[in-house]
Amino acid sequence: MSVLPLVFTSGWASGINAYAVVLLLGVFGTTGLTDEVPASLQRTDVLVVAAVLFLCEVVADKVPYVDSVWDAVHTVVRPVAGAVVAALLAGESGSLPQLAAAAVGGSTALMSHLVKAGTRMAVNSSPEPFSNIVLSIVEDLGVAGVVTFAIFHPVVAAVFAGTLLLLGIVTVAFLASRIRRFLRRRARRREERRLAATGSPWPPE
Repeated sequence: MSVLPLVFTSGWASGINAYAVVLLLGVFGTTGLTDEVPASLQRTDVLVVAAVLFLCEVVADKVPYVDSVWDAVHTVVRPVAGAVVAALLAGESGSLPQLAAAAVGGSTALMSHLVKAGTRMAVNSSPEPFSNIVLSIVEDLGVAGVVTFAIFHPVVAAVFAGTLLLLGIVTVAFLASRIRRFLRRRARRREERRLAATGSPWPPE
């Protein structure tokens, strides 16, 4: 499949910011920069919805703990979006290549989403908010740059996206202890809220 490199790259990017991927591909298609983008992604209503949701993600992604809640909600959304975008890029509705593309896009989106969510958990173990903002900006710029590059050099972009995905998996493995610390803090806050609602002392006697 000649479109496979673009499918892989869009899947990786969808796991980080699916709305940005839909918006970018739609704009590239409507402006005539590429013929690879299907008409369904170029529709005005699709672009408007993607733009609004992208702005919501830009804000939510930069607020500590809110970003992790947003990631949790998008554990299903991003892989599904990656699969749908990949299937649309492959074309030929119901064909085996389209199903294969959906599988590649969805699974790649899931892996990159898990890397992003894990990294955010580790970052949220730090009390200062600036690391969230910096990381979010780097992610947004990375998605925009790689997807744009994929339009003109899909194979090179796919190799780059694969390298970033591998590095992300390795990074999350090294940050596992900080991720566990974040999960313990979140569990403690939930318990504090539950006990405060029932009037019980904290810590329990």
